[in-house]
Amino acid sequence: MRIGELAEATGVSARSLRYYEGQQLLRSTRTQSGQRIYTPDDINRVIQIQELYAAGLCSSKVKDLLPCLDAEPEERSGFLDSELLQHGVRLDQAIKDLQRARATLNDLIASGLPRLGSAPSDRVGTGLG
Repeated sequence: MRIGELAEATGVSARSLRYYEGQQLLRSTRTQSGQRIYTPDDINRVIQIQELYAAGLCSSKVKDLLPCLDAEPEERSGFLDSELLQHGVRLDQAIKDLQRARATLNDLIASGLPRLGSAPSDRVGTGLG
């Protein structure tokens, strides 16, 4: 199938598919005229890539994990599970950091800070002017 067909089948833009190929996440063969040709298996590959991106993984980490997804479950090393668990820990910490930032923002809002756009003279002594 051609790139447009893969894009339609997966809901991923042709531009993203070219990016995946450039990042070595996806492979195609080329016709004599240089058009990319994909196999039906590439539909599942693109879906896997999208799922890993949706989980917050970067392209280099996705590239490291894709071979693990290709192996039979009994042949997989613990690398995939370990990497995904570590990423989960990082996400949990990021969530805590965001919750702390939100609580601080809520405190600032509740303290009655001057509204943005108020005259500079209104902000004297607040550290904002």
